[in-house]
Formats: sequence, C-alpha cells, structure tokens
Amino acid sequence: MTRFKVPDMSCNHCTAVIERAIKAVDPVATVECDLDNRTVNVDSATDKETLIAAMQSADYTATPY
Repeated sequence: MTRFKVPDMSCNHCTAVIERAIKAVDPVATVECDLDNRTVNVDSATDKETLIAAMQSADYTATPY
C-alpha cells in the first residue's frame, strides 16, 4: 500500500477523478481516499511515480506520504 498526500482534494468529485485516473493506469488497483486528511491510499503493483503522474494528469498534486 502506498500513501499520497493530495492537498487539493476537497470533495467527492475530487476523489472520483483521482480514482478514475489511478484506475486508468491500473484497473485492479484499490484506491481509498480520505478527505479529512487529504490522503490517498493505493494498493497497486504500479510504481509510485506512475501513480503520481496519473494524479497529476488529472490536475492533482500528489506527494508520497
């Protein structure tokens, strides 16, 4: 499981966009978004750089937490 800090994530629309972006690079990934802490947990075989790039392509800045 990899955890990311996503400071711009503020609503359910944001979480849906982030989940779609991650699932586009890994359809079997498990994605858990925590709006209160603005974190995203991803269980995926995909490397974290690719996951970060996916979130950035959806206009969200993500950093490993």
